[in-house]
Amino acid sequence: MEIKYLIKGIVIGFSIAAPIGPIGLLCIKRSLARGPAAGLVTGLGAATADAFYGFVAGFGLTFITGFLLNMKTELHTIGGLFLCFLGWQALKPGTGSKEGTDSDFKGYPMSYLSALVLTLTNPMTIMAFMAIFAGLGLAASDNGYTASAILVAGVFTGSALWWILLTFGTARLGTRLSRNIQEKTNRITGIVLILFGVWALASLAL
Repeated sequence: MEIKYLIKGIVIGFSIAAPIGPIGLLCIKRSLARGPAAGLVTGLGAATADAFYGFVAGFGLTFITGFLLNMKTELHTIGGLFLCFLGWQALKPGTGSKEGTDSDFKGYPMSYLSALVLTLTNPMTIMAFMAIFAGLGLAASDNGYTASAILVAGVFTGSALWWILLTFGTARLGTRLSRNIQEKTNRITGIVLILFGVWALASLAL
């Protein structure tokens, strides 16, 4: 019967990861510029953060939830500024291809960490997981800790599955695009990332 929790976790993880936002754009950008490996480690950073939030919601760790929500302003500020920085980096000449400058690519560990940080600095993610888990009765208090652990593993698997599909699909498409088109796509992505960052910072005043 525990297989059902794994399946539910996969569906939840895939569904939360699939909507294209800043992380999706960053993943697409890196897949085009550096190949599927760079895009995939970016996606796995986001999948790790999703699993962490799934863990917090599934095990009812309210003290962590409360801390994250109390730090909402600080987290939004960090996330917004980081998005603006990544967007600015993408606008630098020559960063839209595999021959891009070193300032555009700091290695796989940093690609992983940047996505992890960006996802963790979005407090709405934990709210989404809490709402889904509560609505489906998936908290540890309802089903036990073993089932919740399997559920969290499913969340990571589902999220990772989406990033695998996105990165390898994007990289495959990238082989058919000229360098000029890749650079234009990279600049557009940079602008959109900056807009996401500005929106995150502006939302603090609302």
